[in-house]
Amino acid sequence: MKVSVDDDRCRGHGICCDLCPEVFDLSDDGYAVVETPDVPEEFEDTVRSAAGLCPEHAITVVN
Repeated sequence: MKVSVDDDRCRGHGICCDLCPEVFDLSDDGYAVVETPDVPEEFEDTVRSAAGLCPEHAITVVN
């Protein structure tokens, strides 16, 4: 599974970072970035949850 964050949509709420810091982080500007684009299997459910909870719908998950 792969994950990405749309820089144009992200507003830096940080929900994804709180849910899955193993995959997401905040940039120096305060916006979400993907640290691990190829998501390890043990974090797939959490990344899907983060994508679903993103208020800006900025996270894309591809199986």
